[in-house]
Amino acid sequence: MRFEDLRQRLVAELCLLGINSEPVLAAFAKIPRELYILPQYMEYAYSNQPLPIDAGQTISQPMMIAIMLEQLALEDQHHVLEIGTGSGYQTALLSELAKDVCSIERIESLSLKAQKVLKSENIKNVYFRIGDGYQGWQKAYPPYKSFDRIIVSAGAPAIPKGLTNQLADGGIMVIPVGYHSPQILTKIIRKGDELLISKHGACAFVPMIEDGE
Repeated sequence: MRFEDLRQRLVAELCLLGINSEPVLAAFAKIPRELYILPQYMEYAYSNQPLPIDAGQTISQPMMIAIMLEQLALEDQHHVLEIGTGSGYQTALLSELAKDVCSIERIESLSLKAQKVLKSENIKNVYFRIGDGYQGWQKAYPPYKSFDRIIVSAGAPAIPKGLTNQLADGGIMVIPVGYHSPQILTKIIRKGDELLISKHGACAFVPMIEDGE
């Protein structure tokens, strides 16, 4: 079966599992997941499961990515901060849903590989930084001070203040909280100086590492 057919099958599976956002489903229908996985796992490119990537990291389960994207309620004028570029697959999905994406990855080899793939796909609205994501988007172009949406693809022991400080008023952040699996998928909405926090079930992500640990 062709990758295009498998991609449509995955979209149908996400629908059956409860993903209702048409923009999110359209992004999954467009972005070729097979470009972002290791060759030895190619037969599982459109299986609804996480897969290993380089540097001991993983590409997340499509359903989990879809849940997080749906929670973000992305619109095409939004500036998005992504913590954990990883393979670049989620980054590419975000690029379809938002005005632009600022993506931070602490592992240089992963970031450079993802940048190469996204460039080959002519994705131009993503900006990359290699470094510690705990403090958010620091000393990088574009010089954004806040973001409409923030998505974190690693489990943090607590909600990082460096990230909530960069969440715009009315903005939404989705982050797994808990250093060890299972973590709790947590949604934070900023309302002025108040943070509204809700929990959305168990999840499993690699731990978020702060520089110096």
